[in-house]
Amino acid sequence: MGTDTVRARAADETAGRRREQRGWYVYDWACSVYSTTVLTVFLGPYLTSVAERAADGDGYVHPLGLPVRAGSFFAYSVSLSVVLAVVLMPLVGGAADRTGRKKPLLAAAAYTGAAATTGMFFLDGDRYLLGGVLLIVANAAQSVGMMLYNSYLPQIAPPEERDAVSSRGWALGYAAGALVLVADLVLYSAHDSFGLSETAAVRVCLATAGLWWGAFTLVPLRRLRDRHARVEQATAPGLRQLAATVRDMRRYPLTLAFLLAYLVYNDGIQTVISQASVYGSEELGLGQSTLIVAVLLVQVLAVAGALAMGRLARTYGAQRTILGSLVAWTVTLAAGYFLPAGAPVFFFVLASGIGLVLGGSQALSRSLFSHLVPPGKEAEYFSAYEMSDRGMSWLGPLLFGVTYQLTGSYRSAIVSLVAFFVLGFALLARVPVRRAIGEAGNAVPEKI
Repeated sequence: MGTDTVRARAADETAGRRREQRGWYVYDWACSVYSTTVLTVFLGPYLTSVAERAADGDGYVHPLGLPVRAGSFFAYSVSLSVVLAVVLMPLVGGAADRTGRKKPLLAAAAYTGAAATTGMFFLDGDRYLLGGVLLIVANAAQSVGMMLYNSYLPQIAPPEERDAVSSRGWALGYAAGALVLVADLVLYSAHDSFGLSETAAVRVCLATAGLWWGAFTLVPLRRLRDRHARVEQATAPGLRQLAATVRDMRRYPLTLAFLLAYLVYNDGIQTVISQASVYGSEELGLGQSTLIVAVLLVQVLAVAGALAMGRLARTYGAQRTILGSLVAWTVTLAAGYFLPAGAPVFFFVLASGIGLVLGGSQALSRSLFSHLVPPGKEAEYFSAYEMSDRGMSWLGPLLFGVTYQLTGSYRSAIVSLVAFFVLGFALLARVPVRRAIGEAGNAVPEKI
């Protein structure tokens, strides 16, 4: 084969890889709007108000005949969606690796979630059960879709490109979340000018997140390619498949060690995200508009943070950069303890600190884990990763709640979360990443 032919083939492969990468980024752009608009901002308060309208005189609703406080219905629905996702992710991940048909599975997950989210437009009156079902379906579908999406990373990016590719994906997702949230806030704040009631404006915001998700998913489905499967086998039921995955991971103890470290510090990250608004409203006395602006600020700065930390990883390696971000998380939480009440500016500074480290720590954790996955088991292993991300983050909220119960202080509760970042730092620092990559059967990049 001539030199020109080799160069032409290499150029074609590079162009094809870049095309897939650009398509891959767009799925983050498509589905991140669900996380921002639906889960973080609108659905929790709105579904709770719908459940309260359906409640009896004692404040209870009765799904399937079970007495549930209206104020707890949203939280219970989220918990049920996590249980469903934990069952589905290893099942779907194992099937994706064994059959090589990731793209049809990604399409099924994405459009199931998008349809359920769009259906939230019909969540009105006292239809709390409809809202609960749609939330459970959409949330579980998003978890399954993200697992499949993440599993493409080792296939579309060589080792030296993964930090940058992962960071660009996260950045684009946060950018989409910020863009749509701005449009939603304009619609919600000026709903009268658009001839809408407040509840109708919320329903439009929820439904448009589903339409956005479905429309932009067309791009990755056109550009991503399925690869040849390892071996076509029958897939075990979900929990049995999860057990099989965990048993297989015991053959790669260093991969398991990284996953444990990630589980710990990511629990802290997820708890800060979910409880920061509670801290702002209950301890600092800040209003809803201030909290929404803070969420928007986090989204915007997470874009810059993800890209900046991706560049730092090129120089210092992903592991060192993540360790640095955990130090930054610790300092940010310690500073948050001293925030004065009734001072939005200082809360915005705290939100800025969170935004700058949020996107980068998540993006680099994903790319670093992709180096530790044995070839041919991407979806299966990323199902375990995704469960660490979404299904296992319960210790942080528990510690937050217990600390508040014992001390009566949200300041003590928020600073208690430092323990997750300190322990996560210690566990991650002990992982010999270069050896872990080699033992997983992958090429070790120059900077890691």
